[in-house]
Amino acid sequence: MTENTPGFDFAVSIDCVLFGFDGTELKILLIERNEDPFKDWWALPGNLVNNEESVDQSAQRILKELTGLGDIYMEQYYAFGDVNRHPQGRVISVAYYAMLRLGGDKPLKPLSSYAKKAQWVNVASLPKLAFDHQHILNKGLEKIKRRIKHLPLAFELLPEKFTLTQVQSVYELILGKKLDKRNFRKKILSFKVLKELEEKQRGVSFRAATLYKFDKRKYNKLFGKEISF
Repeated sequence: MTENTPGFDFAVSIDCVLFGFDGTELKILLIERNEDPFKDWWALPGNLVNNEESVDQSAQRILKELTGLGDIYMEQYYAFGDVNRHPQGRVISVAYYAMLRLGGDKPLKPLSSYAKKAQWVNVASLPKLAFDHQHILNKGLEKIKRRIKHLPLAFELLPEKFTLTQVQSVYELILGKKLDKRNFRKKILSFKVLKELEEKQRGVSFRAATLYKFDKRKYNKLFGKEISF
């Protein structure tokens, strides 16, 4: 910076939008803030970028500090720069998203006092969110709605073994509409990327359904990166 170059007067933050599916509901990962502004409000996991780190490094650090989750692949999807989006000054936020299978060994435990707790919340019944986080979340939903039509994103949310009903449920929750059962199954099976297993559901009170697995290797061989689901 030369002597005549003015200093910069804004900050850069990261907001993480993590979607999860628990078998019946599409969920989003939120934190309960423990600092002003918006203390005690629910918000997306987010904080300021440190001077010595890249935005990708910041995203991993912030997610780990505020939720306890680490080594999660996240992808940038949008930047939010409205002038008055933060009450304490000019903050430009870079948003990342990820899609996770819920359950197993992913406990939520904030490592920083910045967050009281982290919790998975049903997208269909969200509390009022801090800052412009509802807008950031809505943009994330728009992103996965577009991508799920051309990429096998649904299988990132599903367990390794799943039923066709679970696959349809994920599509319906993300797209926000009901799909015809017969037509959906006919189309999804026509791609020949689902491997039917000689296994059925266990521990259910209704008729056990056949389980399937997504054949990622076959998908990549047949379709490369995109397919019209």
